[in-house]
Amino acid sequence: MLTRRNLYVVVFVIAVIGLLVVQYQYLRVGLGLAKAQFSDKIDKARENINSELSEVNSLTYTLGNAIRKDTSEVKIGLDSLEKASQYYLNDYISYQLNVSGIDAPFSYTLYSRDSITYLSSVRPHLKAQDNLTYPMKIEGYLPELLQKEIILEIGFEDLNKYFLGQLRGLIIPGLLFLLLIIIVVIWVLKSFYLQRSMITTTNDFINNLTHELKTPVFSIGLASKILEEDVPENKKAVVDLIRKESDRLKTHIDKVLELASMESGKKLLQFQEIDFSTDLKNICESFAILSEHNAIDFDYELEEGPYYIRAEKFHLENVIGNLLENARKYSDDPKVKLTANKHKGWLNIKIMDNGPGIAKDDIKKIFSKYYRVKNGDLHKVKGYGLGLYYVQKIIKMHRGKISVESELGKGTTFILSLKLTKNG
Repeated sequence: MLTRRNLYVVVFVIAVIGLLVVQYQYLRVGLGLAKAQFSDKIDKARENINSELSEVNSLTYTLGNAIRKDTSEVKIGLDSLEKASQYYLNDYISYQLNVSGIDAPFSYTLYSRDSITYLSSVRPHLKAQDNLTYPMKIEGYLPELLQKEIILEIGFEDLNKYFLGQLRGLIIPGLLFLLLIIIVVIWVLKSFYLQRSMITTTNDFINNLTHELKTPVFSIGLASKILEEDVPENKKAVVDLIRKESDRLKTHIDKVLELASMESGKKLLQFQEIDFSTDLKNICESFAILSEHNAIDFDYELEEGPYYIRAEKFHLENVIGNLLENARKYSDDPKVKLTANKHKGWLNIKIMDNGPGIAKDDIKKIFSKYYRVKNGDLHKVKGYGLGLYYVQKIIKMHRGKISVESELGKGTTFILSLKLTKNG
């Protein structure tokens, strides 16, 4: 079975291969277009060359004398005349190719149908099977002068390099962008796995530390229980304080262990379909009893059930209890209200308080692990910044939503939304 890490690597490799295939296909299309454009350009150049060579002009006159080896009307030797004709024709062909938009290296040969070669380019002219050749039948002056069919053949040795050169504006940026994508993705994956490794190491350290702490906490609780039996009345308050603080520390240790276990995936929630209306009512009734003894103004309104949802009851009850406890302890004169209603297939639970409220900047951070809202330079209520992190994690695991509405000095409202399985 593929791990998440291996899955990311496989997806990345497939994406890179896909990009290379797409780039290759674009290159093939580009080469096809370049070849089609080249054919149009060479046809235009051949038309212009043939038109020029069919007439009597300085070029055709010089070529005619060189082919007939006639130096009677020029004041240079035959070799010089042939060299001049060779370069003259080469320059003319080069000019016509450039006018037509072709700047590829070329060679040429001027010959007759009976295979007599009259002129060739300085660059060796390869055979037709070795290169791409474009022969053209010369009309007009030269054939009439020689009384033969004259052929001018232009050849290009390696047009693929020329075509790729024409496409360099497409190929080079595409490869550079692909390389940049690969570098960025590798860097992101490396950073991601480095961060995961650090988180795993931190969690392992926390797990080991909290497990080590459980032993002395248990010993302190056991010792205080033994002391409680024989301690004098005037010392019982001290022993009771030790017991309470020991139990509180044990609760915090268990919460840290539970969170670390859930993050590592070792402890999966056992979801089942339940009617949460009864459980929510029991939570509210228990908190109402607590409120009577702690001067809390608590009220609740629950729409008539049932509330059928898929949930892990224990953790979902902890979430409600956590939010109610926060609403109580962050207010000097607490007024807390809980409402629940069904709307468009969702169960919405609102928990409202009259506390100091939360600033907009802090609302974005309150669900972060270990983050705690500060009151000036001091935290008003002691804790570890794990409560709301736990709440959000549990709600997400239930595929639900959590949102916050708050304003400084006007209290806070937490809204939990859970998908109903029926009767929504």
